[in-house]
Amino acid sequence: MPKATVDREYLHWLDGFRSRARAEGISDATLSAAFRSPHLDTDALAKINNQAEFTKTLWSYLESAVSESRIENGRAAMIAHDQLLRQIEARYGVDRQVVVAIWGMESAYGSHRGTHPVIPALATLAYGSRRGKFFEGQLIDALRIIQHGDTTPEKMTGSWAGAMGHTQFIPSSYRALAVDWTGDGRRDIWSDDPADALASTANYLAESGWIHGQPWGVEVQLPQGFDYGLADGDAARMPSDWARLGVVGMDGQPVRDFGTARLLLPAGHKGAAFLTFKNFKVISRYNAADAYVIGVGHLADRIMGGAPILSDWPDDERALTSGERKELQMRLKQAGFDPSGVDGRIGPMTIKALRDYQRAVGVVPDGYASLEVLRRLR
Repeated sequence: MPKATVDREYLHWLDGFRSRARAEGISDATLSAAFRSPHLDTDALAKINNQAEFTKTLWSYLESAVSESRIENGRAAMIAHDQLLRQIEARYGVDRQVVVAIWGMESAYGSHRGTHPVIPALATLAYGSRRGKFFEGQLIDALRIIQHGDTTPEKMTGSWAGAMGHTQFIPSSYRALAVDWTGDGRRDIWSDDPADALASTANYLAESGWIHGQPWGVEVQLPQGFDYGLADGDAARMPSDWARLGVVGMDGQPVRDFGTARLLLPAGHKGAAFLTFKNFKVISRYNAADAYVIGVGHLADRIMGGAPILSDWPDDERALTSGERKELQMRLKQAGFDPSGVDGRIGPMTIKALRDYQRAVGVVPDGYASLEVLRRLR
Protein backbone atom coordinates (compact mmCIF):
# COMPACT_ATOMS: atom_id res chain seq x y z
CA MET A 1 0.00 0.00 0.00
CA PRO A 2 1.44 3.42 -0.93
CA LYS A 3 2.70 5.49 2.01
CA ALA A 4 0.35 8.39 1.18
CA THR A 5 -2.63 6.02 1.36
CA VAL A 6 -1.49 4.66 4.71
CA ASP A 7 -0.99 8.17 6.06
CA ARG A 8 -4.46 9.23 4.91
CA GLU A 9 -5.99 6.20 6.58
CA TYR A 10 -4.01 6.89 9.75
CA LEU A 11 -5.11 10.54 9.81
CA HIS A 12 -8.71 9.41 9.33
CA TRP A 13 -8.30 7.00 12.25
CA LEU A 14 -6.75 9.80 14.29
CA ASP A 15 -9.80 12.01 13.73
CA GLY A 16 -11.99 9.28 15.18
CA PHE A 17 -9.58 8.74 18.05
CA ARG A 18 -9.65 12.42 18.97
CA SER A 19 -13.42 12.18 19.40
CA ARG A 20 -13.06 9.10 21.61
CA ALA A 21 -10.32 10.81 23.64
CA ARG A 22 -12.49 13.89 24.21
CA ALA A 23 -15.22 11.58 25.50
CA GLU A 24 -12.64 10.25 28.00
CA GLY A 25 -11.93 13.77 29.27
CA ILE A 26 -8.85 14.62 27.20
CA SER A 27 -8.82 18.34 26.40
CA ASP A 28 -8.34 19.88 22.97
CA ALA A 29 -5.20 21.59 24.29
CA THR A 30 -3.68 18.24 25.27
CA LEU A 31 -4.63 16.66 21.94
CA SER A 32 -3.15 19.59 20.01
CA ALA A 33 0.11 19.40 21.96
CA ALA A 34 0.36 15.61 21.60
CA PHE A 35 -0.44 15.49 17.88
CA ARG A 36 1.21 18.68 16.68
CA SER A 37 2.76 16.83 13.72
CA PRO A 38 1.01 13.44 13.49
CA HIS A 39 2.86 10.67 11.68
CA LEU A 40 3.03 6.90 11.57
CA ASP A 41 5.83 5.37 13.64
CA THR A 42 6.92 2.83 11.05
CA ASP A 43 9.64 1.49 13.36
CA ALA A 44 7.10 0.51 16.05
CA LEU A 45 4.83 -1.06 13.44
CA ALA A 46 7.68 -3.07 11.94
CA LYS A 47 8.82 -4.32 15.34
CA ILE A 48 5.42 -5.49 16.54
CA ASN A 49 4.73 -7.26 13.25
CA ASN A 50 8.14 -8.95 13.08
CA GLN A 51 8.79 -10.18 16.58
CA ALA A 52 11.36 -12.94 16.67
CA GLU A 53 10.32 -16.44 15.72
CA PHE A 54 13.20 -17.88 17.73
CA THR A 55 13.42 -17.48 21.48
CA LYS A 56 16.31 -17.95 23.88
CA THR A 57 16.59 -20.80 26.31
CA LEU A 58 16.37 -19.74 29.94
CA TRP A 59 20.06 -20.43 30.51
CA SER A 60 21.21 -18.32 27.57
CA TYR A 61 18.82 -15.55 28.67
CA LEU A 62 20.28 -15.60 32.19
CA GLU A 63 23.82 -15.32 30.82
CA SER A 64 23.01 -11.81 29.60
CA ALA A 65 20.33 -10.86 32.13
CA VAL A 66 22.54 -11.73 35.10
CA SER A 67 25.95 -11.04 33.58
CA GLU A 68 28.96 -10.20 35.72
CA SER A 69 28.84 -6.58 34.53
CA ARG A 70 25.17 -6.26 35.46
CA ILE A 71 25.87 -7.70 38.90
CA GLU A 72 28.80 -5.31 39.46
CA ASN A 73 26.83 -2.32 38.17
CA GLY A 74 23.97 -3.29 40.46
CA ARG A 75 26.27 -3.34 43.47
CA ALA A 76 27.61 0.07 42.44
CA ALA A 77 24.05 1.40 42.12
CA MET A 78 23.22 0.08 45.60
CA ILE A 79 26.18 2.02 47.02
CA ALA A 80 25.56 5.20 45.01
CA HIS A 81 21.90 5.38 46.05
CA ASP A 82 22.20 3.72 49.46
CA GLN A 83 20.31 6.32 51.51
CA LEU A 84 17.51 6.71 48.95
CA LEU A 85 17.06 2.95 48.60
CA ARG A 86 16.97 2.40 52.36
CA GLN A 87 14.32 5.12 52.71
CA ILE A 88 12.23 3.59 49.93
CA GLU A 89 12.57 0.14 51.53
CA ALA A 90 11.45 1.54 54.88
CA ARG A 91 8.44 3.30 53.30
CA TYR A 92 7.16 0.48 51.10
CA GLY A 93 8.51 -2.68 52.75
CA VAL A 94 10.10 -3.93 49.52
CA ASP A 95 13.64 -5.30 49.66
CA ARG A 96 15.81 -2.70 47.98
CA GLN A 97 17.96 -5.16 46.01
CA VAL A 98 14.84 -6.33 44.13
CA VAL A 99 13.98 -2.76 43.14
CA VAL A 100 17.56 -2.33 41.92
CA ALA A 101 17.42 -5.63 40.02
CA ILE A 102 14.29 -4.51 38.15
CA TRP A 103 16.05 -1.22 37.37
CA GLY A 104 19.00 -3.20 36.01
CA MET A 105 16.84 -5.50 33.92
CA GLU A 106 14.64 -2.75 32.51
CA SER A 107 17.13 0.00 31.66
CA ALA A 108 20.62 -1.13 32.72
CA TYR A 109 20.35 1.13 35.78
CA GLY A 110 19.02 4.08 33.82
CA SER A 111 21.51 4.02 30.97
CA HIS A 112 18.98 2.74 28.38
CA ARG A 113 15.64 4.34 29.23
CA GLY A 114 14.46 4.48 25.63
CA THR A 115 14.42 7.46 23.28
CA HIS A 116 11.30 6.57 21.31
CA PRO A 117 8.57 9.28 21.42
CA VAL A 118 5.76 7.42 23.20
CA ILE A 119 2.69 9.22 21.79
CA PRO A 120 3.36 8.48 18.08
CA ALA A 121 4.39 4.91 18.94
CA LEU A 122 1.21 4.18 20.90
CA ALA A 123 -0.99 5.93 18.34
CA THR A 124 0.55 3.89 15.53
CA LEU A 125 0.13 0.62 17.43
CA ALA A 126 -3.45 1.52 18.37
CA TYR A 127 -4.15 2.13 14.68
CA GLY A 128 -2.22 -0.65 13.01
CA SER A 129 -1.57 -3.61 15.34
CA ARG A 130 -3.64 -6.64 16.29
CA ARG A 131 -3.70 -5.38 19.88
CA GLY A 132 -5.18 -2.05 18.86
CA LYS A 133 -7.69 -1.89 21.73
CA PHE A 134 -4.95 -2.39 24.33
CA PHE A 135 -2.68 0.24 22.80
CA GLU A 136 -5.53 2.74 22.46
CA GLY A 137 -6.14 2.37 26.20
CA GLN A 138 -2.45 3.00 26.84
CA LEU A 139 -2.55 6.04 24.54
CA ILE A 140 -5.49 7.53 26.47
CA ASP A 141 -3.57 7.01 29.71
CA ALA A 142 -0.44 8.60 28.22
CA LEU A 143 -2.50 11.66 27.29
CA ARG A 144 -3.90 11.79 30.83
CA ILE A 145 -0.33 11.81 32.17
CA ILE A 146 0.51 14.78 29.94
CA GLN A 147 -2.73 16.53 30.88
CA HIS A 148 -1.93 16.03 34.57
CA GLY A 149 1.36 17.89 34.06
CA ASP A 150 3.78 15.08 34.92
CA THR A 151 5.67 15.50 31.64
CA THR A 152 5.36 16.87 28.11
CA PRO A 153 4.85 15.03 24.80
CA GLU A 154 8.47 15.81 23.90
CA LYS A 155 9.87 14.42 27.15
CA MET A 156 7.60 11.36 27.17
CA THR A 157 10.04 8.86 25.70
CA GLY A 158 10.50 5.15 26.13
CA SER A 159 10.48 1.90 24.20
CA TRP A 160 8.80 1.37 20.82
CA ALA A 161 5.93 -0.33 22.71
CA GLY A 162 5.38 2.59 25.08
CA ALA A 163 7.23 1.44 28.22
CA MET A 164 8.70 4.48 29.93
CA GLY A 165 11.48 5.66 32.19
CA HIS A 166 14.06 3.98 34.40
CA THR A 167 11.87 0.98 35.19
CA GLN A 168 9.77 0.92 32.00
CA PHE A 169 6.26 1.62 33.29
CA ILE A 170 3.48 1.38 30.74
CA PRO A 171 1.05 4.33 30.97
CA SER A 172 -1.73 2.44 32.78
CA SER A 173 0.69 1.20 35.46
CA TYR A 174 2.14 4.69 35.77
CA ARG A 175 -1.28 6.24 36.35
CA ALA A 176 -2.18 3.64 38.96
CA LEU A 177 1.09 3.30 40.85
CA ALA A 178 3.70 5.97 40.05
CA VAL A 179 4.60 8.23 42.98
CA ASP A 180 6.16 11.67 43.44
CA TRP A 181 8.97 10.74 45.83
CA THR A 182 10.86 14.01 45.42
CA GLY A 183 7.79 16.15 46.20
CA ASP A 184 8.15 18.47 43.20
CA GLY A 185 4.57 17.88 42.05
CA ARG A 186 5.51 15.55 39.19
CA ARG A 187 5.96 11.78 39.05
CA ASP A 188 9.05 12.10 36.90
CA ILE A 189 10.25 8.61 35.99
CA TRP A 190 12.14 10.06 32.99
CA SER A 191 14.49 12.31 34.99
CA ASP A 192 18.20 11.58 35.39
CA ASP A 193 17.35 11.40 39.11
CA PRO A 194 15.89 7.87 39.51
CA ALA A 195 14.13 8.58 42.83
CA ASP A 196 10.55 8.79 41.53
CA ALA A 197 11.05 5.73 39.31
CA LEU A 198 12.56 3.56 42.05
CA ALA A 199 9.90 4.56 44.57
CA SER A 200 7.21 3.89 41.97
CA THR A 201 8.61 0.41 41.37
CA ALA A 202 8.64 -0.31 45.10
CA ASN A 203 5.05 0.92 45.32
CA TYR A 204 4.10 -1.36 42.42
CA LEU A 205 5.55 -4.41 44.19
CA ALA A 206 4.07 -3.40 47.55
CA GLU A 207 0.60 -3.03 46.06
CA SER A 208 1.05 -6.45 44.42
CA GLY A 209 1.56 -8.03 47.86
CA TRP A 210 5.33 -8.09 48.43
CA ILE A 211 6.44 -9.86 51.64
CA HIS A 212 9.57 -8.22 53.06
CA GLY A 213 12.43 -10.62 53.72
CA GLN A 214 10.89 -13.52 51.81
CA PRO A 215 12.99 -14.79 48.90
CA TRP A 216 11.52 -15.08 45.42
CA GLY A 217 12.80 -18.63 45.30
CA VAL A 218 15.60 -20.93 46.38
CA GLU A 219 17.52 -23.40 44.21
CA VAL A 220 16.95 -26.96 45.40
CA GLN A 221 18.04 -30.50 44.64
CA LEU A 222 15.64 -33.39 44.12
CA PRO A 223 16.03 -36.99 45.30
CA GLN A 224 16.45 -40.01 43.03
CA GLY A 225 13.07 -41.31 41.90
CA PHE A 226 11.33 -38.00 42.59
CA ASP A 227 7.67 -37.76 41.52
CA TYR A 228 7.80 -34.96 38.94
CA GLY A 229 4.03 -34.75 39.03
CA LEU A 230 4.51 -32.75 42.25
CA ALA A 231 6.04 -29.91 40.22
CA ASP A 232 2.71 -29.01 38.66
CA GLY A 233 2.59 -25.40 39.83
CA ASP A 234 -0.43 -26.12 42.03
CA ALA A 235 1.07 -28.14 44.87
CA ALA A 236 2.09 -25.59 47.53
CA ARG A 237 3.83 -26.91 50.63
CA MET A 238 5.98 -25.50 53.38
CA PRO A 239 9.69 -26.08 52.67
CA SER A 240 9.86 -28.41 55.68
CA ASP A 241 7.17 -30.56 54.03
CA TRP A 242 9.11 -30.50 50.75
CA ALA A 243 12.19 -31.59 52.72
CA ARG A 244 10.30 -34.67 53.92
CA LEU A 245 9.89 -35.54 50.22
CA GLY A 246 13.65 -35.16 49.73
CA VAL A 247 13.56 -31.64 48.25
CA VAL A 248 16.34 -29.71 50.00
CA GLY A 249 18.65 -26.75 49.41
CA MET A 250 21.87 -27.06 47.47
CA ASP A 251 23.68 -27.41 50.82
CA GLY A 252 21.64 -30.53 51.59
CA GLN A 253 19.68 -28.79 54.34
CA PRO A 254 15.93 -28.07 54.40
CA VAL A 255 15.02 -24.65 53.04
CA ARG A 256 13.77 -22.27 55.74
CA ASP A 257 10.01 -22.03 56.14
CA PHE A 258 9.58 -18.60 54.54
CA GLY A 259 6.00 -19.53 53.54
CA THR A 260 4.34 -22.03 51.26
CA ALA A 261 6.37 -22.81 48.15
CA ARG A 262 5.82 -24.36 44.74
CA LEU A 263 8.36 -26.41 42.86
CA LEU A 264 9.45 -24.91 39.54
CA LEU A 265 11.39 -26.81 36.87
CA PRO A 266 12.02 -24.17 34.19
CA ALA A 267 14.12 -26.56 32.06
CA GLY A 268 12.39 -29.79 33.03
CA HIS A 269 14.23 -32.57 34.86
CA LYS A 270 17.53 -31.77 33.11
CA GLY A 271 18.02 -28.30 34.63
CA ALA A 272 17.86 -26.35 37.86
CA ALA A 273 14.89 -26.68 40.23
CA PHE A 274 13.56 -23.96 42.50
CA LEU A 275 11.15 -23.68 45.40
CA THR A 276 9.29 -20.45 44.64
CA PHE A 277 7.44 -18.31 47.16
CA LYS A 278 4.70 -15.70 46.95
CA ASN A 279 7.21 -13.02 45.96
CA PHE A 280 7.82 -14.95 42.72
CA LYS A 281 4.19 -14.24 41.83
CA VAL A 282 4.59 -10.60 42.88
CA ILE A 283 7.51 -10.07 40.49
CA SER A 284 5.47 -11.78 37.77
CA ARG A 285 2.94 -8.94 38.05
CA TYR A 286 5.69 -6.74 36.57
CA ASN A 287 6.44 -9.21 33.76
CA ALA A 288 4.75 -12.60 33.66
CA ALA A 289 7.54 -14.55 31.93
CA ASP A 290 9.18 -17.09 34.27
CA ALA A 291 12.56 -16.24 32.73
CA TYR A 292 12.13 -12.57 33.67
CA VAL A 293 11.09 -13.39 37.25
CA ILE A 294 14.02 -15.76 37.72
CA GLY A 295 16.31 -13.15 36.15
CA VAL A 296 15.17 -10.39 38.51
CA GLY A 297 15.25 -12.63 41.56
CA HIS A 298 18.64 -14.14 40.80
CA LEU A 299 20.15 -10.75 39.93
CA ALA A 300 18.90 -9.39 43.27
CA ASP A 301 20.48 -12.35 45.06
CA ARG A 302 23.81 -11.93 43.24
CA ILE A 303 23.90 -8.18 43.95
CA MET A 304 23.71 -9.08 47.64
CA GLY A 305 26.54 -11.61 47.34
CA GLY A 306 24.45 -14.73 46.74
CA ALA A 307 25.73 -17.80 44.92
CA PRO A 308 25.32 -18.43 41.20
CA ILE A 309 22.89 -21.13 40.08
CA LEU A 310 24.77 -24.35 40.81
CA SER A 311 22.86 -26.92 38.76
CA ASP A 312 23.79 -27.73 35.19
CA TRP A 313 21.56 -26.72 32.29
CA PRO A 314 20.93 -28.78 29.13
CA ASP A 315 23.26 -26.58 27.09
CA ASP A 316 22.98 -28.77 24.01
CA GLU A 317 19.24 -28.06 23.69
CA ARG A 318 17.62 -25.08 22.00
CA ALA A 319 14.29 -23.41 22.64
CA LEU A 320 11.33 -24.30 20.45
CA THR A 321 10.34 -21.71 17.88
CA SER A 322 6.85 -20.20 17.93
CA GLY A 323 5.86 -22.49 15.05
CA GLU A 324 7.21 -25.55 16.87
CA ARG A 325 5.32 -24.65 20.03
CA LYS A 326 2.10 -24.47 18.02
CA GLU A 327 2.93 -27.79 16.36
CA LEU A 328 3.54 -29.33 19.80
CA GLN A 329 0.10 -28.18 20.97
CA MET A 330 -1.56 -29.40 17.78
CA ARG A 331 0.07 -32.84 18.03
CA LEU A 332 -0.81 -33.13 21.73
CA LYS A 333 -4.43 -32.44 20.85
CA GLN A 334 -4.35 -34.99 18.03
CA ALA A 335 -2.91 -37.55 20.46
CA GLY A 336 -5.83 -36.98 22.84
CA PHE A 337 -4.13 -34.63 25.31
CA ASP A 338 -5.94 -31.30 25.03
CA PRO A 339 -3.68 -28.24 25.61
CA SER A 340 -6.76 -25.96 25.50
CA GLY A 341 -5.80 -24.04 22.38
CA VAL A 342 -3.05 -23.80 19.77
CA ASP A 343 -1.47 -20.39 20.36
CA GLY A 344 2.23 -21.12 20.79
CA ARG A 345 2.12 -20.20 24.48
CA ILE A 346 3.22 -22.88 26.91
CA GLY A 347 0.82 -22.22 29.77
CA PRO A 348 -0.58 -24.41 32.59
CA MET A 349 -2.97 -26.36 30.34
CA THR A 350 -0.26 -27.19 27.80
CA ILE A 351 2.08 -28.26 30.62
CA LYS A 352 -0.66 -30.49 32.07
CA ALA A 353 -1.31 -32.03 28.64
CA LEU A 354 2.44 -32.59 28.23
CA ARG A 355 2.69 -34.32 31.62
CA ASP A 356 -0.25 -36.58 30.82
CA TYR A 357 1.31 -37.49 27.47
CA GLN A 358 4.72 -38.11 29.05
CA ARG A 359 3.18 -40.42 31.65
CA ALA A 360 1.32 -42.29 28.93
CA VAL A 361 4.51 -42.99 26.96
CA GLY A 362 6.66 -43.73 30.01
CA VAL A 363 9.05 -40.78 30.10
CA VAL A 364 9.77 -38.33 32.94
CA PRO A 365 6.54 -36.28 33.33
CA ASP A 366 8.23 -32.91 33.86
CA GLY A 367 5.93 -30.96 31.50
CA TYR A 368 8.86 -29.37 29.69
CA ALA A 369 8.26 -28.40 26.07
CA SER A 370 11.47 -29.71 24.52
CA LEU A 371 12.50 -30.61 20.99
CA GLU A 372 12.85 -34.19 22.25
CA VAL A 373 9.18 -34.46 23.20
CA LEU A 374 8.09 -32.78 19.96
CA ARG A 375 10.08 -35.34 17.95
CA ARG A 376 8.43 -38.13 19.93
CA LEU A 377 5.00 -36.68 19.16
CA ARG A 378 5.86 -36.61 15.46
